Amino acid sequence: MNIVLIGMRGAGKSSISRRLSLLTKRPVISTDLLIEYENDGLGIPGIVAEQGWAAFREQEFRVIEKVTRLDNLIIDCGGGVIVDLDQDGNEIFSERKVSLLRTGGHVVWLKGDIARLAARVQGDPSRPALDAVRSAEEMMRRRLPFYEMAADLVIDIETEKRKRLAKQIAAALAGL
Repeated sequence: MNIVLIGMRGAGKSSISRRLSLLTKRPVISTDLLIEYENDGLGIPGIVAEQGWAAFREQEFRVIEKVTRLDNLIIDCGGGVIVDLDQDGNEIFSERKVSLLRTGGHVVWLKGDIARLAARVQGDPSRPALDAVRSAEEMMRRRLPFYEMAADLVIDIETEKRKRLAKQIAAALAGL
């Protein structure tokens, strides 16, 4: 079984996945890094600028198809893994991606305070820009129910340090 980490931008998925890897002796695969690799090293902001969000979400789906064929991994997902776009470009719950992640994996939502997460990611050049209408907080509030629908396990990231959170996740999943 894979351990799949989901959560909003700035929730600490990458740092917690590395700590969890040390505890569980499982390799980490980052869906965003795989997408960048498949785009000759072009970062996510560049991919989105050149190809648009819809193309990025399709690439994300293809990467998830590949990594979920493997076992005993920690899959570090991008913040928007739980969404796809409808015909009008609006975010909708991604049943197809979440279904793949849940097949053969335990989906762990790293849930944090929206205002703190938004403050953490505002102005980060390594993350795709959010246009003025869709501020970080608005986007995060809109996605909350999608994370709830996707999660097998919810971990509150505000309660502990990253190292303890990794131990908490490992302990919670050990019995499953």
